[in-house]
Amino acid sequence: MADDYAMTFKIVDVDNDGFISANELTQLMEVLGQPITIEAATEAIAKIDHDGNGLMSLEEFGNYLK
Repeated sequence: MADDYAMTFKIVDVDNDGFISANELTQLMEVLGQPITIEAATEAIAKIDHDGNGLMSLEEFGNYLK
């Protein structure tokens, strides 16, 4: 299951910096046909972002999906 999380994370992490940003989340949602604002993406990440850096790490992503 963790490998599935990592594969999905890598697809969303377009710039391969090891984090999912609000911009990347916005792009994903647009591709999925559910566009959201940058503000909504920022709020969504803030709920998952335990270290407060404004980005979603693989660990935070995996913990959220468990």
